[in-house]
Parts: sequence; structure tokens; C-alpha cells
Amino acid sequence: MLQLLTRWDYAISTHCLSHRFNHQVAKVARVISHSGDGYLYVVLAVLIGFTEQAQAFLSLALPAYAIELASYVLLKQVFRRNRPQSLPVFIRPSDKFSFPSGHSAGAFVMASCIAHVFPAWSALAFTWAILIACSRVLLGVHFISDVVAGASLGLMVVYCLL
Repeated sequence: MLQLLTRWDYAISTHCLSHRFNHQVAKVARVISHSGDGYLYVVLAVLIGFTEQAQAFLSLALPAYAIELASYVLLKQVFRRNRPQSLPVFIRPSDKFSFPSGHSAGAFVMASCIAHVFPAWSALAFTWAILIACSRVLLGVHFISDVVAGASLGLMVVYCLL
């Protein structure tokens, strides 16, 4: 089963990274990916701090992000899945292992928290999270299953806290 998943992951990654526009796509993907580095979360928290829903948001987002961070670090050490090999890579990943995607997990935690507290912003928040997850594949640092697992982890953490 794991071999089938690996073949499927490599087939999708190869398709995503082996076209003549991959350098142009990587420029856009890099910007999107960096929006999930964590700095934007601090800016969002500060901005949300000026709203009436600040307490509700922070009381959900802070523990959710802490649990997600600890969980994804632990899972990376348990699975120890290497990042894609022999494919174009457009950024330097922050660590050696790829499963699950921490950027995807964090983005989906924040999107879920925003959607819960500010339902009118749900579509924008989840679109942003999906773009971050896709950018990680398009940059060559994650497989599609890594970002699906990361997104699932982020959603599950917030769901369990609600």
C-alpha cells in the first residue's frame, strides 16, 4: 500500500513540476508559501485583537496552533518520510522530512479558526490554506499526500477543540 502511495505521489509531483512554466509558477508559489511561514499568523492575531471576537479567536487559535505544531513535529519524527527526490526543488525546506506538511497543517488551523469565529471569511481563509498546501507541492518540497495529511491534521485539531 505504501509503495502504491509513493508511486502515486511521485506521478503527481512529476506532473506538477515537469512543465516549461515551472520556474514562473515557482515564483508565485514561493510568495504564497511564505505567507504560511507563521509571520502572517502574528499579524492576523494582532488585527483580530482589535475586534469584539478577539477573545473567542485567540482562545481557539493559540491552543490549536500549539497542539498542531507539537503533533506535526512528532509525526515527522515517527514517519521520517524523505522529501521528494530527483525532482525540481525551488526553496530550501526547513527540515529533512516531509510527512505531514507543517505549512499545510498550520494554514488549515488558522483557516478553521477564522471560519469558526468569522464565518463570513470562511471561503477566503480556506482558499488561502489550499493555496499554501498546493504551493508546497509546486515548490518540490512535499508530496500531495503530505499536504493532505497536514491539512487533515490542522482541521482535526480545531475540530477536537470545538
